[in-house]
Amino acid sequence: MTLLYQASCVAVAGRGLMIAGPPGSGKSSLALALIDRGAVLVGDDGVSLTMRDSALWADPPPNTAGLIEVRNVGLVRFPSCSAPVALLLRLDTAAPRHVEQVDRLDILDTAIPSLTFDPRIAGGAIRAELALRRHGA
Repeated sequence: MTLLYQASCVAVAGRGLMIAGPPGSGKSSLALALIDRGAVLVGDDGVSLTMRDSALWADPPPNTAGLIEVRNVGLVRFPSCSAPVALLLRLDTAAPRHVEQVDRLDILDTAIPSLTFDPRIAGGAIRAELALRRHGA
């Protein structure tokens, strides 16, 4: 079974970091900043999710594979890959300052660690990488 999921996703050292939020919340901008730090694009504003080897995998969506929207520039092509999903960042400007416990979101019967994340705070890409290291599956 394949599920089309509205989120951007990059692979950081082979681990999928999904970025979800409403339109205009900064999904593509955070993904682009992570790509600038060495991440690889999986999908922008949409990914195909499937179960493989008892893990949830994010794959590039067929119609937009390798494309990311860069504001004020247009669609830009980047190399893309697939990755097992390790963490979901939910973009929300009301994210708590301190994280006491990571939530879990059930996708295709798989519990994925989920963290509310404020994209406006400086250092978003490095904070996202640290969140993946600390809280990712």
